[in-house]
Amino acid sequence: MNKERFKELSEAIRQAKAVRRGEAAPSRVWNVTRSKDGKLHRRQLDPKVYQQERRAEWENTVADTRSKLRLSQGKFAELLGISVKTLHNWEQGRRKPTGAARVLLRVASRHPEVVLEESLA
Repeated sequence: MNKERFKELSEAIRQAKAVRRGEAAPSRVWNVTRSKDGKLHRRQLDPKVYQQERRAEWENTVADTRSKLRLSQGKFAELLGISVKTLHNWEQGRRKPTGAARVLLRVASRHPEVVLEESLA
């Protein structure tokens, strides 16, 4: 592989990571739906609007999940095994949960009784 091609690929990977972290908007976003007759329909979305909606969705999800569980920030952070500062950053949109924390938040949001059961044990 020549150096120029390697640089292009490296830059593409950097851009993809920035999009994934929410630091950059994707170049294209598609909404794909299936109609009643089984056909697929796609509609292009504005990437900047999509990025803002996803960011707002995560900000609301973390705070809403904690509110739904009726836990203080300290207790919720302890339950998740994170620092209160990390939780503040998530709730204020400065950072986004990733990996296992993201999955745990999804479980807590959809099945709060499971998480509360663990906190009482």
